[in-house]
Amino acid sequence: MKTTTNATGKIKGSAMRFKTILSAIFLLLILSNTMIAQTKREPASLGREEYVKVEKNVKLHVTDLGKGSTVVLIHGWPLSDAMYEYQYQYLVQKGYRVVGISLRGFGKSDKPYGKYDYDVYADDIKVVLDKLNITNATLGGFSMGGAISIHYVAKYNAAHISKLVLFGAAAPVWTKRDDYPFGFTRETVNELIQLSITNRPQLLENFGKIFGATETALSPGLANWLGSVNLEASPYATTQSLIALRETDLRPELNKIKIHSVSLVNLVAPHLYQFLFLFIFLSLQLSQTSLESFLLLYLHAPAPFSI
Repeated sequence: MKTTTNATGKIKGSAMRFKTILSAIFLLLILSNTMIAQTKREPASLGREEYVKVEKNVKLHVTDLGKGSTVVLIHGWPLSDAMYEYQYQYLVQKGYRVVGISLRGFGKSDKPYGKYDYDVYADDIKVVLDKLNITNATLGGFSMGGAISIHYVAKYNAAHISKLVLFGAAAPVWTKRDDYPFGFTRETVNELIQLSITNRPQLLENFGKIFGATETALSPGLANWLGSVNLEASPYATTQSLIALRETDLRPELNKIKIHSVSLVNLVAPHLYQFLFLFIFLSLQLSQTSLESFLLLYLHAPAPFSI
């Protein structure tokens, strides 16, 4: 009898300890969930990607800011999307979403060995706009970026794009032809290509000077900033893009462009960034037309020089 009583007591004691342990576990779970709930936060970002994969082992750096109608910006040679630093904030304040794409080989984008030409650049832009689900955007391109923008719109029938804006575009041809007396001679471009192989800092220093009405027009700070952006480019991509600029003739593609298009040419700093502000914004307001009815705004410049 005594043995039975002891056994019953042990069972009751074990049951109490088990209940105590369960209660403690339950209490810990409640406290843990409460702490998690207290520390849970709403995401501060909109979750947009800063790097977009365009093919195996190749990602492009993308600046994606703001909300509203979309403006896509393509930089010139040998810059990157960083050149639009001041346009980004201006357009965001005006209620636009702005997407700047650094072409492969430039800025913070990957710099693989391979092709660097307008076809590759246009294909990359198409992938980025596909993945970002961009629709009805205004596409703006400066210098070489303007030429690439023309090629993109012609090749892809203006996919994702409803308006085209060109800032001092290196188009439709950058070098002189027998039937095109404008631009640089092939010999001059060949000298630039050789300089890119043998003395790239000197090439970039010479290039930086053309952004001013005179060689000393830019402040040291702005000149240093442009130089740092230029130096981020791949040396190989720098050279190959010069070759693409020398060889490409976009004249056959112009009649393929049917969306509203405007072009600002002979643009020379120190007015560069002020006019990019104005021109991008005004171009967003214009009604549809065709490439043949370009609005040509000629500013005072010692000579047209855009890459």
